[in-house]
Amino acid sequence: MIPQHPPSPTPDLDRLYDPPMEHVQKAVMTELISFHADYLAKATFFCLATGRSAGLDASPRGGPPGFVRMLDAKTVAFADWPGNNRIESMRNLLEDDRLGMLFLFPGLDVFMRINGRGRVSDDAELRASLAEGTKIPKTAIVVSVEEVLFHCGKAVNRARLWAPESQIGRGVLPTPGQMLAAMTRQDASAAEAIDAHYDHAMRNDLYG
Repeated sequence: MIPQHPPSPTPDLDRLYDPPMEHVQKAVMTELISFHADYLAKATFFCLATGRSAGLDASPRGGPPGFVRMLDAKTVAFADWPGNNRIESMRNLLEDDRLGMLFLFPGLDVFMRINGRGRVSDDAELRASLAEGTKIPKTAIVVSVEEVLFHCGKAVNRARLWAPESQIGRGVLPTPGQMLAAMTRQDASAAEAIDAHYDHAMRNDLYG
């Protein structure tokens, strides 16, 4: 039996934590400048945070360098490419347009964050400008930037994220096929087939 305790009072965060240094506060911008443009041109991955009354969502987004397009100092856009078709991010934005973007840069000890307002667009010209080869996305997300800042990479170093020894071997954890087969009460042969389909899709069905 776990003992029940009365709720703890809300901690006094201002007492527990020092205020951010002045240079940190001044580095929070309301529009993109040349440094942000340089990083966006190299960016290949970010996590997108959205929410609505039904709940919150964070989804990974990736592409070749520059896949997040800077349209002007206050606006960026990126294509929505196929995933698991839950399209939670877009459904969220239809109800609540607030979003956050957290960019990771492989090998670098720095993050970039963009907070703003997003909308889903099916504008043909915009979608064509975000094409990958011959593939044109069904929709794009256009972001009005409200805040942009760089964030220190202490989390990367705590995780040793870019260290070769941090890579997890494929046999260490259950595979997607094994997990899905177990959750749907299928046998090991089904798991192997699911894994084969998954591996092929991850490498060959990137754009629909």
